[in-house]
Amino acid sequence: MFIPVELQRGSSEIDWCEHNYAILPGIAEFFNTISNVLFFLLPPMLIHLFRQYAQQVNKGINIIWILLVVVGVCSAYFHATLSLVGQLLDELAILWVIMWSTAMFFPRRYYPAIFNGNRTIFKVAVVTLSIFSTVLAFLHPAVNHLVMICFVLPSAFLLVTEMRRCDCDRVYRLGRLCGIYTTIAVTVWMSDQVNCNFWSALKFPYLHSIWHIMIFEGAYLGCVLFAYFDAVVEVPEQGPMLKYWPDDTWELVGVPYISFKTVAGKATNC
Repeated sequence: MFIPVELQRGSSEIDWCEHNYAILPGIAEFFNTISNVLFFLLPPMLIHLFRQYAQQVNKGINIIWILLVVVGVCSAYFHATLSLVGQLLDELAILWVIMWSTAMFFPRRYYPAIFNGNRTIFKVAVVTLSIFSTVLAFLHPAVNHLVMICFVLPSAFLLVTEMRRCDCDRVYRLGRLCGIYTTIAVTVWMSDQVNCNFWSALKFPYLHSIWHIMIFEGAYLGCVLFAYFDAVVEVPEQGPMLKYWPDDTWELVGVPYISFKTVAGKATNC
């Protein structure tokens, strides 16, 4: 049976440090595949924890959690097959998470004048750009990397800027944890690419699987922070609060989410 070259195993030019088919004959990179487990386990919990946020601020938050599951599916498929289609789906899923998060949380005060502070119009513009980028990526895959860089770096700068506007220690600590996870993720990603021979000699060519875990943590914590900053601006009268599941004593290892306490005036969360 004829299989298009893009769907064939190993058709991607990208091959990570983990030895191919070393664990199971049907999975190219076993640990890089199963390390996407958090993308499947945590989003359903986040949908539950953010149900109040979805009702009182923006239902679009659930699209972010669903897109994170899509990222996990596409990443697992890519690492299991190392196919070109798997690579493109993986990259495009990440791109859509970034673009939709931008549409959701980019502060109105920074909108270009053409949008007149209208988030709906801004969302339409971002989604249109996302569709255009998706089509272009299938024609020229290298476009993915350029678009992601153009959005990821400004997003990181914006998060730091918003952190500086906040005077709550709990939010600051979460932002610091987000930065630590993201820094570790980028470091191990680069080391997997540059120092593969070194890690192979140590019989630990699995840094990219650590990247999956760390970047998921950094990404979802970043979304929680942006959701909080957006709620403080959009619905301050409802008293947005940063909370943790199962309770606030689990701040270091618990699951953060946004809850609300209806108060007059400025939100109080500390």
